[in-house]
Order: sequence, then structure tokens, then C-alpha cells
Amino acid sequence: MSSKSSSSPSKLQSSSSDDSPPTDLPLKPIPGNYGKPFFGPIKDRLDYFYHQGKDTFFQTRIQEHQSTVFRTNMPPGPFISSNSNVIALLDAISFPILFDTSKVQKLNVFVGTYMPSTALTGGYRVCAYLDPSEPKHALLKRLIFSILASLHDKFIPLFRNCLSELFVNLEDQFSDKGKVYFNTISDKMSFDFVFRLFCDQNPLDTRLGSKGSTMSDKWLFFQLAPLMTLGLPKLLNFFEDVLLHTFPLPAFLVKSDYNKLYNAFYGSMASILDEAEQSGIKRNEACHNLVFMAGFNTYGGLKTLLPALIKWVGLAGEKLHRELCDEIRTIVSAEGGVTFSALEKMTLTKSVVYEALRIEPPVAFQYAKAKEDLVVHSHDAAFEIKKGEMIFGYQPFATKDPKVFEDPEEFVGHRFVGEGEKLLKYVYWSNGREIDDPTVENKQCPAKDLVVLLSRVMLVELFLRYDTFTIEAGTLLLGSSATFTSLTKATSI
Repeated sequence: MSSKSSSSPSKLQSSSSDDSPPTDLPLKPIPGNYGKPFFGPIKDRLDYFYHQGKDTFFQTRIQEHQSTVFRTNMPPGPFISSNSNVIALLDAISFPILFDTSKVQKLNVFVGTYMPSTALTGGYRVCAYLDPSEPKHALLKRLIFSILASLHDKFIPLFRNCLSELFVNLEDQFSDKGKVYFNTISDKMSFDFVFRLFCDQNPLDTRLGSKGSTMSDKWLFFQLAPLMTLGLPKLLNFFEDVLLHTFPLPAFLVKSDYNKLYNAFYGSMASILDEAEQSGIKRNEACHNLVFMAGFNTYGGLKTLLPALIKWVGLAGEKLHRELCDEIRTIVSAEGGVTFSALEKMTLTKSVVYEALRIEPPVAFQYAKAKEDLVVHSHDAAFEIKKGEMIFGYQPFATKDPKVFEDPEEFVGHRFVGEGEKLLKYVYWSNGREIDDPTVENKQCPAKDLVVLLSRVMLVELFLRYDTFTIEAGTLLLGSSATFTSLTKATSI
């Protein structure tokens, strides 16, 4: 795993330098097949989790079909998913059709070819599973926009406060053990921030105590288990496959934890729930949606994003660290503090965050169903998709498209500086292009800008305190792990 702090950022070829591919591309049949009913999805599931692994699963099919668009099955398959058949889009040009809600439907496809039981969300289909054509979608998303706007002034000071506590814990553990597993302290900090942001209360002062992140992790696991593998010895693969991928985990096993989370949010969000009622949303439905937004979207997103950010920046090495230190400390000194204005002037810091979101997006999968017969284009061909067919995108392949990005597998800190900013339209982590904005009519993450902001603040606080650090990286059920192995305190600020 290698990294670069600077490089020629792009490799835009004629077919990918424009959002509208050439109209003379040949119309080809979509290659691939689904195999025999029941057995085909099972075979693909076993290949995906055990025989090949995720990336090899897709790469071998690209090579076999000589196409980044093909038919396959996506896990979990029988009996959790009633239909595993998808058309996979694995390049930067075809991928954006997944965002076009005039052509695709996003009904109940938030996590994939299955939908977790609504017993995990209080009996409601929360906003993430609604299509924009459903009236409730606009009501709920507008409420989320309103909440985020009202909390705007708290974002930076509250997150900095939470990060101060994180770095105290980091240094204490480092002095005791000589290395620190970042994910655990990051998870705790992330949950504390999310709860304090939306509830204006420390979770330690509620019945959640210090267990909020653990309860949330268990609740997330019950929703995402069909997409996971535990990395057990091969002899146990069959038992894991039956347990996680064949039948849904019973929701009642996590009901107690979820109720505690729900009650803690419900008891601390009176003014927000008042606003929801005034807009026509039932109080309890609003709260279940807000728990999902806070616990799944925000906490779940930070749980994967922050360790990945630390991992890639750590692996990038001391040269990039010096450059970030110089930029961050110079601008913070000139601006008189860490402000929105100061952060906006940190071009390298912004680029590093975008590069982390590109190389390891916190959400790997996108799904949608075609509303009508439509044609999608890859770099070198056009393909017809029929109405009702499920479309799937594996984001890490789309955002590491070698026909768009030079050295796509490398972490290039300067990739989005200067002319490189033009490449932001190919950064898709938020269920939309980075250059686009979330609206009530689309499915782009309403907290997209908040996620980018928090990532920048994380880097700013890190390099105000430390000159450099080293990391051991690993992989988890979902996402990456990062362990600090050395930490050099700042010599000048």
C-alpha cells in the first residue's frame, strides 16, 4: 500500500473529460448472466465473500467480460433477498445514472438488494429508504435540512471540544502502551459528538452512559450483517454464511439497545420534535428518523470515515505531514483561529480530505431500479437497461477509474489542488457528485458538507498538535483500522 503527496493528478481521456459520452459509441448487449435460479446467487455469494473476495470478485468479471458494465448477482441472495440480479456499473462514466432520480427509483434500496426489518427502526420506513417521489421524503429531508441549519454554529466548536478529549485519551494510552488503536477512541468521540450536537447533552448524563457507541454498533450490525464477513477460519465459512447471509438476524435481539437509544434521543430533542409535528410529521416517526440519521448516517459514516482518513494520511508520510503543518498553522495564525473562513483557505487540507473520500469512500455501494428503458455509457460502449432492472454501483472502482485518475490506487494528497479541482465531479461518496448539492428532490446525503467540514477539522486539530505520526493499517468488517505507532508533538504552532 503506497502513497504519494504530489503527482500529476488526472488522466482524462477523450471519453471521460466530458459528462456527455460520445453519441457514436456502439450499443452492445450487457455481458454476464445470473446463473440458474437460487444456485446462481448462492455461487456468486460464496465467490464474493469466501472464494475471491470483494475486489477480486469484480475485477475477474471485468476481465472476463472485457467490460465495466455486466450482469451478476449481489449478496446476500436467498433467503434474505428476493432478487439478487443486478447490472453492475464499475466505471466513472456509467456510475452517475444511479443519482438521476428522473430515470431511476431509490425505493427500499438504501443498503442493497434487501431491506432490513422496519422493526429495527420503530416500525417505520425511514427517509433513507424512501424514493423522492414519496411525499414523506420531502417532509423528512426538509426537516433534516432545517435541523442542520439551526446547528451550523455549533459544528466547529463542539467538534473541536470532542477532539480535544480524543487527543487527551490518545496521548494517555500512547504513554502507557506505546501504540494506540484509533478506532475505539474515534467511535466513542464520534458518538459523543453526534449526541451532543443533536441532543445538546452529554450521553454520560443519560441512561446511555458510556455505552452509546457500543449500542449503536450492535444496531448497525443487525442491519448490515448480510453484507459482512467476520474473517473466520475456512472451516467455519459455511456456518457464518448460514448465520449472516441466509436468514435475517432477529430484530428482537437488539430491541432493548435500540429502545435505549430512541428514548435518550426522544427525551433530549423536544424542540426538534415540536418542529417536526408542526411540519406534519408524527412525533415518534420523526424521532425514529432522527435516530437513524444520527446513528446510522452520521455516527456510522464517521465510524468508517475518520479511521480511513487517519490511515491514508498516516501512510502518506512525513513530507505530506510537513506540508499540512505549514498550511494549517500559517492560516490558523493569520485568521486568528479555526473558523469556516480559515478552513476554506486550506487548499491542501481540502484536497487531502477529498482524496480520502475518493480512495476509500465511506459508502461503497449504490443501488437503484430503472424507472424506464434507458441507455448507459461506459468509456467505450453503450448498454440498454430495461425498466425495472436493478442497477448496482461499486463506488471504489468508479472513483479509482484508471481512465479518469492517474495512479488511481495511490493516495495523492495534492490531487484536487488547482486544476485538479475539476476532478471533483468524479468523487461520488455522498450518493451524488461532490460538486452537487443535496436537495429534497434527490437522494444525496443531507449532511454531505458537514462530513467534509468535520474531516477538515480533524486534520487541522491533528496537525496543530503533532508534526508527524506513523500508522499500522488493517481492515474491519466494514472499513479500515488505524493504529498509531509513533506520535511526534508539534515543535512550533
